[in-house]
Amino acid sequence: MTAIHFRVIIKSISLFLIVIAGFMLACIPVSMLYGALAVNALVKSFAITISFGLLGWFVAGPFEKENLGRRESFIIVTLTWVIIAVFGSLPYLFSGSIHTFTDAFFETMSGFTTTGASILTDIEAVPRSILFWRSLTHWIGGMGIVVFSIAFLPFFGIGGMQLFAAEVPGPTKDKIHPRITQTAKRLWLIYFTLTVAQIIFLLFGHMNLFEATCHSFATVSSGGFSTRNLSIGAFSPYVQYITVFFMIMAGVNFTMHYLVQHGRFREVFHNEELRLYLGVIAVAVAVLTFALYRLDYASLEKTFRHVLFQVVSIVTCTGFGTADYMRWPSFAWFMIFLLMFAGGCAGSTSGGIKMIRHVLLFKNAYLEFRSIIHPSAYVPLRYNQKPVSNNIRINVLAIFFLYLATFALGSLLMGAAGLDKISAMGSVASCMGGIGPGLGSTGPSLNYAEVSVAGKWILSALMLIGRLELLTVYVLFMKKFWKN
Repeated sequence: MTAIHFRVIIKSISLFLIVIAGFMLACIPVSMLYGALAVNALVKSFAITISFGLLGWFVAGPFEKENLGRRESFIIVTLTWVIIAVFGSLPYLFSGSIHTFTDAFFETMSGFTTTGASILTDIEAVPRSILFWRSLTHWIGGMGIVVFSIAFLPFFGIGGMQLFAAEVPGPTKDKIHPRITQTAKRLWLIYFTLTVAQIIFLLFGHMNLFEATCHSFATVSSGGFSTRNLSIGAFSPYVQYITVFFMIMAGVNFTMHYLVQHGRFREVFHNEELRLYLGVIAVAVAVLTFALYRLDYASLEKTFRHVLFQVVSIVTCTGFGTADYMRWPSFAWFMIFLLMFAGGCAGSTSGGIKMIRHVLLFKNAYLEFRSIIHPSAYVPLRYNQKPVSNNIRINVLAIFFLYLATFALGSLLMGAAGLDKISAMGSVASCMGGIGPGLGSTGPSLNYAEVSVAGKWILSALMLIGRLELLTVYVLFMKKFWKN
């Protein structure tokens, strides 16, 4: 292996900081529009972030125009999320909205990783410009700041394919254009279109422009930060149904959106991951609606709406709420807990294990049973009628094992950090899956404010590990990774 190109790493991370500073700058007009309560905080945050970004850019100096290597890509992707979470904490601290760095880092990491776990106990008391920044961190992180930036990296002599491979979730990286920069731009165009469409639909539901924008940022990114203490439960049934629709759209592989735009409906209808994704939602909604009707709610429509919203919110890893599922019977919230391990589709903004991995795991198990009955028969593992390589098969099994092992270790650590077993398991499953609300003391009617300092750092690490799908982070701890 060749030596690690640290100049490329510094240059790339510096560019990401400059981009983040630009988004901070965009929050200043919002602050001025709503009373200028946090203008100074945003100006100082922008000045510090842009200064470090420009300093790193010029300190790195020139280098040969070459594509990033695999090692550089893993380092950049992991460090970028950590560093932008550090600088993204500044608006909270300077505005006084959050008083400790631990809490500010937790909130920011939760934002950029689109987890939606919060320590804020009175969201409506926070200045609107800070709430806008809070929602904007979701929108930036939803498609990925790295994917956004690689569309522009070639202009600075930095190729982006390796970054795309390290950042895009799921075992497959669907390229909708031969050139990686065009792929990134088209993904962001779909992302932007969904965001604008939801804003328009929410405005028809009598939401004001500010709240429509913030909730659209949080929905399309599968984030879950709201501007209200009651989350989406503070709004009308129309708004709740519109939010459900766009949560489902955000949880679909963005390649499917591209195929629909080009009239390739047959490929969409026969996509096995999409079928499982919609099937899991449909079955869970049907079971819970049947079980909860006349138990908690007076009308069938209200029961269906609350169940539909919570199931979609959990499966897509968005984390919005209209009801406290911890008040449901124990089997119902246990079912919600199991859904935390489902995840949306690969290539979407959702977190979790991802539906494509469940498809491949089920098929792999079926083939193992079949091989017992017919040991001499060779039947390849197929996905969408195409054979799956052994590398992907091994990757899926490795991710699944590491996910469960990390969940078990994280639950033990959170138990040691002071949470009861239900809350510990719920918080770890939620933060790893990028969901937001957990179980018990971290459930939808409460939040993470009372979690210990150690617990918040553990959960912040789990957010990052889950967002980057484990291997991207874990590979950095291998001794051979750093050897030339």
